[in-house]
Amino acid sequence: MGALDGVKVLELAGIGPGPFCGMMLADMGADVIRIDRAGSVKEFDENSPPNDIISRGRKSLGIDLKNPQGRETVLRLVETSDIFFEGFRPGVAERLGVGPDDCLERNPALVYGRMTGWGQEGPYANAAGHDINYISLAGVLAHIGRSESGPVPPLNLVGDFGGGGM
Repeated sequence: MGALDGVKVLELAGIGPGPFCGMMLADMGADVIRIDRAGSVKEFDENSPPNDIISRGRKSLGIDLKNPQGRETVLRLVETSDIFFEGFRPGVAERLGVGPDDCLERNPALVYGRMTGWGQEGPYANAAGHDINYISLAGVLAHIGRSESGPVPPLNLVGDFGGGGM
């Protein structure tokens, strides 16, 4: 039993904050389905090591969002979901037919969330971003390491885990 028992979540697979968020929601009891790219889902039995520890606690479906049938499958899942989140650059979800308007048309009560490093608008919105960029511009990287040797990249995804955990 968890605080989020009965909550249905759809996660569009990504890197960094998205998978961490999905893991945390699953850890709290949500029923999370991760939508991966078609062909990227690996089958494991109970004796197999996990391919990625952050992928724990949820089901995974390989779906081609560029295929009309794949897009329709996701939109049918949206109809019975409480939460949907993605981490694409601005405009990508809309081009794939799974943007907020598409999803909310199918389920007006849906909570549609987006996680992007630079937001949906602004000077960096369309730029690729990675954890090291975020912690550098935020001034965090300058405080990791020793003053005489300069910054040292952290051994984990400080910004991504912070963003995914919010």
